[in-house]
Amino acid sequence: MNVTAGAADQLRKVLITGVSRGLGKALALELAKRGHTVIGCSRSPDLLSSLQSELASASENKSNSNQHLTMNVDVRSNSSVEELARALVEKKAIPDIIVNNAGTINKNNRIWEVPADEFDTVIDTNIKGTANVLRHFIPVMVENKNGIIVNISSGWGRSAAAQVAPYCASKWAVEGLTKAVAKELPAGMSCVALNPGVINTEMLQSCFGSSADLYPMPDSWYSLSLSFPVHAPCVRNASIIFQML
Repeated sequence: MNVTAGAADQLRKVLITGVSRGLGKALALELAKRGHTVIGCSRSPDLLSSLQSELASASENKSNSNQHLTMNVDVRSNSSVEELARALVEKKAIPDIIVNNAGTINKNNRIWEVPADEFDTVIDTNIKGTANVLRHFIPVMVENKNGIIVNISSGWGRSAAAQVAPYCASKWAVEGLTKAVAKELPAGMSCVALNPGVINTEMLQSCFGSSADLYPMPDSWYSLSLSFPVHAPCVRNASIIFQML
């Protein structure tokens, strides 16, 4: 399935969390290139500033290049996400699609050697952060009777590996959360979990070291999976699990 920048009714407003690097940034730039409006957030103001310029340059539809938004948001904070939702409602920029991409991983360690605060950071970002976005954006999407929510999962949300127990736990939780939320949504909306496969990101490098170089970079990932979020069918009360390898 190919995404093309066609008629206005084919274009979407896409909210991407964790947009300043890795998969989030690669997805944002390619969506902008194909004419979609990107609303990106992360906790890195400097990277967001440069990304704003990159999005404008990448935009296939130059008349739309100034519509992209980048905002400093910490998804771990319920109030920060609440403020983001309020701001987008005021700007009449309610997203058609949400990609819950923000995530982190623990340093390789056995569970009893992972500090409590490090464990909390993984859970707070990967699962609580996703839940915060759902809490504040689903109601406004329901009002529009339209919306697709893509929660980025992992192969380690469907299997397990030593040394990364906190990360595995968080992604298994994302899978369960996604399936449950899908059953709660009205017609016209869907919530799906997406395993993007093994991609050479900073998180993978932290686990695999130099072996991460054996895997594709984020900017080649979109060719495998970008079309999914934009053209995915809205199936009532269904959670579609895609594994993109």
